[in-house]
Amino acid sequence: MKAAVVTKDHSVEVVDKTLRPLEHGEALLKMECCGVCHTDLHVKNGDFGDKTGVILGHEGVGVVEKVGPGVTSLKPGDRASVAWFYEGCGHCEYCNTGNETLCRSVKNAGYTVDGGMAEECIVKADYAVKVPDGLDPAAASSITCAGVTTYKAVKISHIHPGQWIAIYGLGGLGNLALQYAKNVFNAKVIAIDVNDAQLAFAKEMGADITINSRNEDAAKIIQEKVGGAHAAVVTAVARAAFNSAVDAVRAGGRVVAVGLPPESMDLNIPRLVLDGIQVVGSLVGTRKDLEEAFQFAAEGKVVPKVTKRPVADINAIFEEMEQGKIKGRMVIDFATH
Repeated sequence: MKAAVVTKDHSVEVVDKTLRPLEHGEALLKMECCGVCHTDLHVKNGDFGDKTGVILGHEGVGVVEKVGPGVTSLKPGDRASVAWFYEGCGHCEYCNTGNETLCRSVKNAGYTVDGGMAEECIVKADYAVKVPDGLDPAAASSITCAGVTTYKAVKISHIHPGQWIAIYGLGGLGNLALQYAKNVFNAKVIAIDVNDAQLAFAKEMGADITINSRNEDAAKIIQEKVGGAHAAVVTAVARAAFNSAVDAVRAGGRVVAVGLPPESMDLNIPRLVLDGIQVVGSLVGTRKDLEEAFQFAAEGKVVPKVTKRPVADINAIFEEMEQGKIKGRMVIDFATH
């Protein structure tokens, strides 16, 4: 099978690989699509350690070809996911309290184990979430990571219908966060970005207010116009966005950190204490979160913007990603290429 594998020189090579036999509890997926995430770029570049030889991909959707011994949750013909949260230990305090993505023994697809950027992929059946009938596989692939990540972030922001939520960064993640906030949680959305094209697209998708933070003080405008946001979700990878988000929320507001900039953010501790500001991190989502995120997409409440590309384009896609040229999500299409 063809697979996108990380090389020693921090590039990606499409090679022929043969998968091992299935073990207890595993299933084999014939891959249809696999999205390309910014985390894949970090893995390729060795930012989280040397991952030479690993098959990339954690935004995968495929059809079950066969199942191994002991599998009852999937059957041949089912469509299922390959997500960043590949497997937890199943018995620690995190796995047993609805926080399974924080498991200290977690395995991640396309990082600690081979991922879905290949014609076939082995998954742990109990951790591969079924895709609802009628949901396009390319759209579903974006939900497996970008979708569930932003859905969970908006969910834990504690936003309520009619309240204001500020979303920093309107790329592939932020645009989905906007749609979940508007169409699932019925919130009013303020979109903040440095790219006018992204902001125009955010306006099309229903943003109530758009602000270009390259030219304007977003926090000051948000405080003046709406008295401060009730919550903020930061998908941007710039320290300035995190600092602005803390200043943009009203007393009692909650800032949810999603993006991974290399620097530390500034925190005005007196303001956090005196105004009761909360800053929390949100890491992808659980299997239950993914099931819910899939369902809202199947209902048409969230429509990922995807562009299908052949696996041979993978290095070009990473170059475009580094240059900030990508709008929406790039998806490797194994079904037609």
